[in-house]
Amino acid sequence: QVHPVESGGGTVQAGGSLRLSCAASGNGFSRKSMAWYRQPPGKERELVAGISSDGRAKYADSVKDRFTISRVNAKNTVYLEMNSLKDDDTAVYYCNVGGAFSSGRYIPNLRSWGQGTQVTVSS
Repeated sequence: QVHPVESGGGTVQAGGSLRLSCAASGNGFSRKSMAWYRQPPGKERELVAGISSDGRAKYADSVKDRFTISRVNAKNTVYLEMNSLKDDDTAVYYCNVGGAFSSGRYIPNLRSWGQGTQVTVSS
């Protein structure tokens, strides 16, 4: 099991930016697909963005052109750059390690969730 550690959350005004980081321990990071999920208050967890081992990224429609997922294999870290933040982006953001892409959709590794980091966007 891999338990990633998320960081970088906080409170930001609408229109602002934040960068989230997810550090994963263990070997073979460069061969793993990764993803960011979020869970808004009172709602279910949803996929935000995923990145394959070769750097290909997929985004939820709600964050396209605003969020960017990236990875630095030498640091075992995946990032989520969030720009033009909106009230609807308020959520706890979770990192997932070692899932798989199937028909272009990221399938999470259910044994690998972090504790999450809170992002609050104020208007």
